[in-house]
Amino acid sequence: MKALQYRSIGAAPEVVVVPDPEPGPGQVLLKVTAAGVCHSDIAVMSWPAEGFPYELPLILGHEGVGTVAALGAGVTGVREGDAVAVYGPWGCGGCAKCAEGKENYCLRADELGIRPPGLGAPGSMAEYLLVDDPRHLVPLDGLDPAAAVSLTDAGLTPYHAIKRSLPKLVPGSTAVVIGTGGLGHVAIQLLRAMTPARVVALDVNEEKLRLAREVGAHEAILSDARAADTVRALTGGVGAEAVFDFVGAQPTLATAGAVAAVEGDITIVGIGGGTLPVGFGQLPFEVSVSAPYWGTRGELVEVLALARSGAVSVHTETFSLDEAPLAYERLHAGRINGRAVILPHG
Repeated sequence: MKALQYRSIGAAPEVVVVPDPEPGPGQVLLKVTAAGVCHSDIAVMSWPAEGFPYELPLILGHEGVGTVAALGAGVTGVREGDAVAVYGPWGCGGCAKCAEGKENYCLRADELGIRPPGLGAPGSMAEYLLVDDPRHLVPLDGLDPAAAVSLTDAGLTPYHAIKRSLPKLVPGSTAVVIGTGGLGHVAIQLLRAMTPARVVALDVNEEKLRLAREVGAHEAILSDARAADTVRALTGGVGAEAVFDFVGAQPTLATAGAVAAVEGDITIVGIGGGTLPVGFGQLPFEVSVSAPYWGTRGELVEVLALARSGAVSVHTETFSLDEAPLAYERLHAGRINGRAVILPHG
């Protein structure tokens, strides 16, 4: 089969031909219908050789949907031909967090060497994907694969982040979304669907701010040195009850700290490498700062239900598998507005 591999440190990913995978006991083989392109992949390909956590070559892609092509021995609950989404943050299935459905916070994944597809295990940027257990599959139930695939991360991750702050996002409150790209433009829609809060979007260029307005932001502001003062003015000096930073760089985190209200939430989703000082006098009183990771399988079910209702959708640009390296080039250059999706059989 064809697959997109990251083959050596510092090199561009390549489309190669590798053996077709075969499902062993308990495993499921998917014919991939769509795979998502994510900034996290670029972060992986930017890591130096020292301390690189994965074995190479690595098939990229941690967002995937497909149809069940074959079942390993003993598999129940899915049938050949079923259209499914892949829940990416695989866990052991037996620890206390996994028992709660929080495989994204599995307590034994590192110990057991369990890796998500595309982030250690072979990923979805291929014609076929081997899934370790049928519990990591969620029915698409009529959703279009290209439209739904990014919801497995770009939808699930902001949904998980926003749920934590729902008690604070009451009528009259404000939520700030920093970074309105792949995850941020979905977060705006989720905030509009799930809360009565005013949604203020920040980004560095007008094209992305235009997308933010199209998907429901009440205000869209250039993310510059004046952004924090603008948000403060919009809120009558109070600030935002919830701030979601989908960039995570030092300048955006400084803005997040500057716009948070007393008892507000700051949620760092982006992996831009910035830090935020936390301590008495560093932030307004009783501000909570968190850095969540992905989401639960149950939350993925909920996100897909929101998509079926029409409450949330992903702005996508599609590419063939042969064009996947170009998709990463364009994403790295900031030329993808929304989310890039690879169609391996398209």
